[in-house]
Amino acid sequence: MKKPSPRSPALALAPIAVLVVATSGSAAAPAGPKTQVWMDVATHHMAGMPDMGGFGRFAAGMMGAGSGPLRYPDTRHLQMSGKYFDIALRNSLNPGAEAEQQIPAGLGLGKSLPLLPPTREPRGSNPTGEYKLPEGEMRMLFYWGCGATVRAGQPKVFSMSAKDGKVQFSGDPQRGRYAPDRGIDPDPSYALWPNAKTRKRASDGASLVGAHQITGAGVPASLKFDLQQNADFMPKIDLASAGTLAEGQTWSWQPVERARAYFLHAMGTRGKDVVIWSSSEVPDAGQGLVDYLTGSYIDRWLKEKVLLPTATTRCTIPKGIYTAPGEGSEGGGAFLQMIAYGPETNIAWPPKPADPKQPWNPEWNVRVRTKSTASAMLGMDLSGMDTGNADPATREGEKPKESTGKKLLKGLLRKF
Repeated sequence: MKKPSPRSPALALAPIAVLVVATSGSAAAPAGPKTQVWMDVATHHMAGMPDMGGFGRFAAGMMGAGSGPLRYPDTRHLQMSGKYFDIALRNSLNPGAEAEQQIPAGLGLGKSLPLLPPTREPRGSNPTGEYKLPEGEMRMLFYWGCGATVRAGQPKVFSMSAKDGKVQFSGDPQRGRYAPDRGIDPDPSYALWPNAKTRKRASDGASLVGAHQITGAGVPASLKFDLQQNADFMPKIDLASAGTLAEGQTWSWQPVERARAYFLHAMGTRGKDVVIWSSSEVPDAGQGLVDYLTGSYIDRWLKEKVLLPTATTRCTIPKGIYTAPGEGSEGGGAFLQMIAYGPETNIAWPPKPADPKQPWNPEWNVRVRTKSTASAMLGMDLSGMDTGNADPATREGEKPKESTGKKLLKGLLRKF
């Protein structure tokens, strides 16, 4: 058995601590018309990955991206660069029945998509049903704000220790703002896409704009709707970096069309500590914000300076809070996430009457949420990432030098 590294206790306890920091309520059962459709639309860009040649394709396979059957929900977790969308139909007139959604040609996935009820996933075997809590200690250090210098009063510290099955906490867990849970937790009454029959995601040039119609046993014949540009895939976030982590690394991007606000979040290790940073001007803004947001939350958190306005095109991570991989006795490295919050579209039939006194009982409604996200490995050398072709300047018989980014990616893959 492999001997655990000195960092193992902290890393093993980190998921437990994250649950304490970012716990939110489950989504409530949907209320509304008897037939409802939810579509989540996402564009994701992983900086540096598209140029990694064969190694990038290998990493994509290891992370479950781009091959094999897909599963709902496809838009909730970071994936490789590309366009993603989910569809959930709940038709109480005929719950759990298969349906079909006719789609525009611009989506590039044929004439229609099958909507299927969820399949029961096999559970992992655990004969005893017991889980042994790993023993150890860890600290979580919280930083916030764009700028090269750590601000006064930072970091906030949250500590956790586990021994003999008992867990103790101390400090400030920073349990503040998080995106409201409006995602669908499907049961057998739903019909979903992607599903077990899905083999292909949308291509880079795909578009959802155009006419859609859902048909099937018990589905209202009127369930036809047109999606406009506001409900389409957003452009990708093109992240670029300058400077070093030791001096304060600046990340920049071009304005993202249709974005309403931005937010950046990073998490990594420094020695035995877990270090968390966000672009917010105030504390209590963590990874829970890297999700779809409604307009009211966006407006409020822009005023409170939790989110970055769309005029912002750069943000500097304070110097020294993260170390590059291989620096120091226990290395380092961190993972950066960014989100551009997009518009939300709601369609109902029949449309809501202008007179509020007039009765309104819609047959169905459709909700479409949009976002664009990006991710990058902090401290990664993005130069020399294209490993598909050998450097012509490399002398015959000489082994090419492996970039820092490739070393870091290999290290991350070993953790899976």
